[in-house]
Amino acid sequence: MGFPNWFVVAFLSWVFFVSSTHQSQTSQSGVLLQIRKQLEYPEALQIWENNTGDLCNLPSTPHMSITCQGIFVTELRIMGDKLTKVSEFSGFAIPNQTLSESFSIDSFVTTLTRLTSLRVLSLVSLGVWGPLPDKIHRLSLLELLDMSSNFMFGSVPSQLSRLVNLQSLTLDSNFFNGTAPNWFDSLSNLTILSLKNNRLKGQFPSSICRIRSLTDVAFSHNELSGKLPDLSTLTSLHLLDLRDNHLDSELPLMPEGVATVLLSNNSFSGEILEQFSKRNQLQHLDLSFNVLSGTPPSSLFSLPNITYLNLASNMLTGTLPDHLSCGGKLGFVDISVNRLIGALPSCLGAASDGRLVKVGGNCLSSDIRNQHPESYCKAAYKEKKNSKGKEVWVLIGVIGGAIAVVLFLLGILILCRRCCSRRTLEQHTVPKVVQETPPAGISSELLANARFISQAAKFGTQGAPVYKLFTLQELEEATDNFDKSMFLGEGSLGKLYKGRLENGTYVAVRSLALFRKYSIRNLKLRLDLLSKLRHPHLVALLGHCIDDGGHDDSTVNRVFLIYEYVPNGDFRTHLSESRPEMILTWSDRLAVLIGVAKAVHFLHTGVIPASFSNRLKTNNILLDEHRIVKLSDYGMSVIVDDFEQLEGKDDSQKSWHMTRLEDDVYKFGFILLESLLGPIVSGKGEAFLLNEMASFGSQDGRRRIVDPIVLTTSTQESLSIVISITNKCISPESSTRPSFEDVLWNLQYAAQVQATADADQKSDAMSQS
Repeated sequence: MGFPNWFVVAFLSWVFFVSSTHQSQTSQSGVLLQIRKQLEYPEALQIWENNTGDLCNLPSTPHMSITCQGIFVTELRIMGDKLTKVSEFSGFAIPNQTLSESFSIDSFVTTLTRLTSLRVLSLVSLGVWGPLPDKIHRLSLLELLDMSSNFMFGSVPSQLSRLVNLQSLTLDSNFFNGTAPNWFDSLSNLTILSLKNNRLKGQFPSSICRIRSLTDVAFSHNELSGKLPDLSTLTSLHLLDLRDNHLDSELPLMPEGVATVLLSNNSFSGEILEQFSKRNQLQHLDLSFNVLSGTPPSSLFSLPNITYLNLASNMLTGTLPDHLSCGGKLGFVDISVNRLIGALPSCLGAASDGRLVKVGGNCLSSDIRNQHPESYCKAAYKEKKNSKGKEVWVLIGVIGGAIAVVLFLLGILILCRRCCSRRTLEQHTVPKVVQETPPAGISSELLANARFISQAAKFGTQGAPVYKLFTLQELEEATDNFDKSMFLGEGSLGKLYKGRLENGTYVAVRSLALFRKYSIRNLKLRLDLLSKLRHPHLVALLGHCIDDGGHDDSTVNRVFLIYEYVPNGDFRTHLSESRPEMILTWSDRLAVLIGVAKAVHFLHTGVIPASFSNRLKTNNILLDEHRIVKLSDYGMSVIVDDFEQLEGKDDSQKSWHMTRLEDDVYKFGFILLESLLGPIVSGKGEAFLLNEMASFGSQDGRRRIVDPIVLTTSTQESLSIVISITNKCISPESSTRPSFEDVLWNLQYAAQVQATADADQKSDAMSQS
């Protein structure tokens, strides 16, 4: 008996559907396997190896997840272990960290675009390198794109503006080096925009101000310059992070609901606007290392939600009112290195409910030890006022001259009109003369705050690493049983090995032999102190391992310290380096010196008890992949020396305390010297350096001994400032040596002088071209 026609048609349709569905499913799995191959089989995708049939049903791991809707992949997240590291190969591709030279980012993106239903794409730390192709726009349904911590360079492709469904765009920690795009307003649904840690130039993109949905904007650690526009239109903005750029306008207007504003290490000028005092949702405000002036609004300290307020290293003047009120949530205040005078308000005093307050480097009467005399701040204020007075007279002169010229021309015109029987004179107006803000003040230098963890942490932002107790077995596995191939060197503090932890993180393991036996309890107390020394310019101590050798007497004479691995070499090596891409200019050296000074200043004043004798040498100053300075071997006096808190001790111990403090200043003086003299000091001792210092007194002497790279990349004024502070640091009389606060201020001023000169030179070159 034959089947009816309708049944045959239905059966054939079902067969075709099942067949096409299977083919589609196979096709999607094939694309994923091709992606795995192009990424050169990362460890995160090892789970795919024996599950090539249906990858949609694989369980998620911390490094990989796939989400499917039906048979189509809608979300793909992969996190690798190829951390961003700068080295050779055109300044971008790194043999040990990027994918191989055979990798093609164009082919890779072409493969990705075959996942036509993709809404979420996160490819982090996978070693992807090359210019991001325009064809990325073919993933038209994308709502989240995160390709951070890779090695992509060139311009951010304009075709990204066609991804109109995009809600989150994160391209942090790459090498994008074109002008910051100004088409972001095409992405009208965008809530998170983050391009931190790149090399983007030009002005802040004004198109961003037209995206009302934005909650997070982060362009920190780039090279943006110029004016920051009015941001009050960003009514949903929660986080603004523009640290470490070259922005030089007055502070812009901010939206009322903003919670975190990070504008440190720029060149913002003018006064702190009263608008900040009305931002009741504000929790974290960092305006440090700019050139802001005037007296900070007192209501800023009493905002209901403010927890962190950093106004350090500006040109703030005046007196804080006695009745100043601090908000109940305010836990950290830094107003150090300004020009403030008068008494410190009680809410910022010593008994301030556990609040951490930094006030050094002002002229306040309540903290004599770390303050300048009041005349210092008044003189600076008077000088600034006189400077403004001169500008006013110049302005009056200009206007007066303009009026005289106009009157002269007017007289001629009247005479001509009388002679020629012309019509009555028309009214003329004198154009308004606009006064420009003169460049002045402190350097914009990097000061990332380790206490701050971004509100966007769920999108990949990482805070400070957690301190951990390691076992000896873990360290043996990480170092291949302390194999010779992992040996990095040996010094007075023991042997140093490179290691790789189970999660792929590279570390440096120091085997420290103790000169005296400690009880395990005593040693743990000391290590606990050392673990609390956390700062952006300190090599992070990740943990320790106590080796008691199996003894039963509860004593120990060896300990392993596990640090973050900083792969880009030490300062001494860079000073001696002749390869063009590794040479440090004068501005580069100032940035390194400022970072070290900040770290040591923190060790002296930012922790209790303070850490002195921090083994300051150029080969203990490391540079990371972004040339950010990291000080190593600090705080060892906590372990290798007898360490005591000095409160309530006798005068001899107080004297010992001051000697240790000045020892760091003295040692830092020789770091300054090596920075000035360059490779000629390699292997030379202190006596040689002290002898060479005599040549600084004349121009011919400087030309003879100062590193040619320094001479050709510095101004005389900037160089003289550093030479002066170097002489003071290495003064034979310890009482005449400066504090680290003074050292830091002078270095920042030298950097600002140099930056201003470089900007002027660049401007002149552009105008001539």
